[in-house]
Amino acid sequence: MAVYCRLHERCLELLSGADILFRRPNRLDVCLVQNHPIALVFLPASDIPSFVGKGNVDLGITGHDVILESQMESFVTESLRLGFGKCALQVQVPEAGSVQSLDELAGKRIVTSFEVLAGRFFAEVDTRAGLTGDVRHTSIEYVGGSVEAACALGLADGIVDLVESGETMRAAGLRPIATLLESEAVLIRSSTPKHAHLAPLIDKITARIAGVIAARKYVICQYNVLRAKLQTQRRSPRTARPDYFPPGGPGLVSVGAEDILIFNLDNSRV
Repeated sequence: MAVYCRLHERCLELLSGADILFRRPNRLDVCLVQNHPIALVFLPASDIPSFVGKGNVDLGITGHDVILESQMESFVTESLRLGFGKCALQVQVPEAGSVQSLDELAGKRIVTSFEVLAGRFFAEVDTRAGLTGDVRHTSIEYVGGSVEAACALGLADGIVDLVESGETMRAAGLRPIATLLESEAVLIRSSTPKHAHLAPLIDKITARIAGVIAARKYVICQYNVLRAKLQTQRRSPRTARPDYFPPGGPGLVSVGAEDILIFNLDNSRV
């Protein structure tokens, strides 16, 4: 199983909740799981789709955007969306610059670490602008890091980069003018199963990870209510979403509930 390094802590929480026990020695990217016959490999997100899709790896955690950028969508299947690592791949331009719309970038310079996705996107922009044949089309240049600095350093007229909170984008004096896609961390498996004898274990791990994700969406609520108020109490499951209990709001109290205890769930079986 290949694990997404950039979101290391979130991945470790997920594995722990799924009862995957391991010890990772310092400076080593491979470790054996103690309670299952599998190994964990910690890799950059961009490498994981290839190892799962074409290599000898059965499961992986990576980003939805990386699968598309590596053109591996026909080789891997997204089993679960994991609910973390959410971001958007966006076209960004200088806040104080002259470019106000996407079509104004046609024929100009774009810097990105997502050459494939940016190339496809701006091919459509060029077509709309009539930039075909010998007419100069939009230039897509690859930069592995510090993409957001490309405009300020004179390398680009616009960039295509991932935006999470938007803090880095704003600090670089940039603003978004288009979104290519929304992304988050996903659990993937090979579209062509490699180890038939491991299929039950792969399904078990997938189900346990699904249980951890489900547990994060709910809490357990226990409370007492007087028998005389049972008719007015709204019926609700003992498992409820956290937003059912608004901070400072009346919630269950308004229908006569007393001694309310709310517990978080570490995991569940779905």
